[in-house]
Amino acid sequence: MSQPSLPPHHPSHQPPQSQGAQRPPSRGRRAKPALKLIVGGALAVALVTGCGSGDDDDGGQNGGSSQGAQAKTLGKVAMPKVGKETNTMGTWVTDTTFVKGDVNKIVGYSLDGAKSRWEIPLGGQLCWASPHMTKEGLTAVLFRDGAGEDAQCTRVGLVDLKKGKLVWQKEGSDSEGNAGVQFDEVTIGGGTVAAGGTGGGGAWSLDGKPLWKPAYLADCDDNGYAGGDDKIVAIRGCDSEDSSTERLEVQTVDPKTREVTSSYKLDEKVEYAHVISTAPLVVAVDTGDSDAGTGTTDILTIDDSGKQGKLLSTVDVLAKGYQPNCPATSVEGCTELAFDRASGTLYLSSEVDVDHGGPGERISGLNLKTGKETGKTKMAESRSLIPIQTDDDGSLIAYLGSMYSEAGGVVRVDPETFEMETLQTHPDDMKDVESDLDTYGECTMIYAGKKLYIGDSRASRPSSDSAGRPLAIVFGA
Repeated sequence: MSQPSLPPHHPSHQPPQSQGAQRPPSRGRRAKPALKLIVGGALAVALVTGCGSGDDDDGGQNGGSSQGAQAKTLGKVAMPKVGKETNTMGTWVTDTTFVKGDVNKIVGYSLDGAKSRWEIPLGGQLCWASPHMTKEGLTAVLFRDGAGEDAQCTRVGLVDLKKGKLVWQKEGSDSEGNAGVQFDEVTIGGGTVAAGGTGGGGAWSLDGKPLWKPAYLADCDDNGYAGGDDKIVAIRGCDSEDSSTERLEVQTVDPKTREVTSSYKLDEKVEYAHVISTAPLVVAVDTGDSDAGTGTTDILTIDDSGKQGKLLSTVDVLAKGYQPNCPATSVEGCTELAFDRASGTLYLSSEVDVDHGGPGERISGLNLKTGKETGKTKMAESRSLIPIQTDDDGSLIAYLGSMYSEAGGVVRVDPETFEMETLQTHPDDMKDVESDLDTYGECTMIYAGKKLYIGDSRASRPSSDSAGRPLAIVFGA
């Protein structure tokens, strides 16, 4: 898409929000499906990414200053027995509990993942789980209205992750008052739970009172919503006059009323839009020719302080070869990236090919005020290097993938020098499990309390190549 001139930056820094780039080849690797991003509530360790692995011998020495602590496998959640692939989306960590979506339920575990503490039965399969939770440990989920084949994604629930309770469940209604609206995804922000999709949209307060649903217009729909601490952002699609494609608009709305406080119309070439962060407002867009799995051709930073949004910067993801991992049609869900709001820096990984010293991966930092690169790590040779989150001091936490001869680990990247320091190295006897999670799973990663949590968003029947793959695993010293 065309790159307009950049207006002056509007200094606004608040928290971010945030499915499958191809990684270096490993054991017949296939392109991965989407991975989920969590903005972590109580622990404020917030960005989540997916797994990665390679198959050569680098040992974490590319820019690393140490081997780090030798981590142990603290706990594993067994893969449920299912007849076909089943959604188990949802991975969260509070100050007391590791919480994982499971088959028709949500389960809370001890922080080491070794013991089950509580269980919330849902009566139907999870359809979507918000990556966000409030400081009080509240989050939102979307699940089916039964266990049968004809069950639909109509139930919106507010979950207390600290107490292990389904606080309430609601159904939306259409413009004619008919209940049972089907939703595609759900989010939480500004004291509001908002569910949206092609079937309709609706919002509820945290005490379960209906707040609003988008005004009915024959040619327009709310495709979905993104949440933040005090914000809701809607992606609104309206049919174009001269074609069957939609013209997308990014709307910052009042969480209580849905009154539009700022609006920015995307280029007519944009087919899909994904919200990476609500404050500052950062949107990944796909003009239809993105690299396989990334779901993104450009990343836009938008000033939404006025009625009319203004474009601050554009990052050409396609040209630079960056590999965010954004869902094809969903508004939220971008992963394999991390965002530091204090410095306005976005971290993305990219592959390094044989002609430039590869195969391998490196991470680059991008200043979203200017759209320019601030630095990059050395190459992780023949293994993945994926952003997870940023620390309070602005340093980046990243996952160094497993390979044939060595398991994966966690590294810290200095935001100024981009040198890497190994924080923990995983047990060698788990390298195959890590590789299987990456190759066959759709996993979420959270680093909290010196532990790495990996949760698979889908349960599936084991194959001969992935018989030992768990639903979730916890590594720590």
